[in-house]
Amino acid sequence: MTEPVIALNDATVTVANQTKILKGLNLEIFPGDFITVLGTNGAGKSTLFNAISGDLELSSGTISYQGKNITNLPAVKRTAFLARVFQDPKMGTAPRMTVAENLLLAEKRGFHRGLKNRHLTAEKLAYYREITAKMGNNLEDRLETAAGSLSGGQRQALSFLMAIQVKPELLLLDEHTAALDPKTSAQLMDATNHQVVDNQLTALMITHNLADALKYGNRLIVLHAGEIVLDVKNQDKDQLTEEDLLEYFVH
Repeated sequence: MTEPVIALNDATVTVANQTKILKGLNLEIFPGDFITVLGTNGAGKSTLFNAISGDLELSSGTISYQGKNITNLPAVKRTAFLARVFQDPKMGTAPRMTVAENLLLAEKRGFHRGLKNRHLTAEKLAYYREITAKMGNNLEDRLETAAGSLSGGQRQALSFLMAIQVKPELLLLDEHTAALDPKTSAQLMDATNHQVVDNQLTALMITHNLADALKYGNRLIVLHAGEIVLDVKNQDKDQLTEEDLLEYFVH
């Protein structure tokens, strides 16, 4: 049987007032899974991502990476196998560095990163032009532009490309299209899907868009009050409708 990339076993997160944000959650994420994650505000979605990334300690339970216990592994060391794209386009890029320089910096994820010896060869620039062209928003024409001068959609596309520049074992997409207008959001979502599928990435994506949750990925989970109340994949997922999912929000 295939070993999960990440496994959470009885994962519990309790805050100071003894409220449990995650309640003994169990989740196995397998290679090639593209999991869309739904849930109301306060359901535990961001807490789940923070626990996986190491930004939040578990109160009890364990997290494993390829069978190895990483429950106490610091967040900075998890970047060697994990990447995350946040909702805010400003969070994933260095604003004063150019698009090309940001991509070069991303190639050092998981290692010591400095600003010295930024070798932007003609070959490297040609490669960056090729990969940015796949995002469909003219980012390839802005390689020498500072990231802070990009549109929100272009900057978020850059954040996404930086996250997959060194292929992560797990990609966390934390509502990465939510801050964009509908047209730009749809464009980035389509590009995201192509990149995840073409590069055989393993990904979790939080979304509040029911249509996107149904359209993309091979698997869907719904969180409620810190627990997984629905976990479906493949054909079972394909048979779901938005009305089916709304039931989990109504009740």
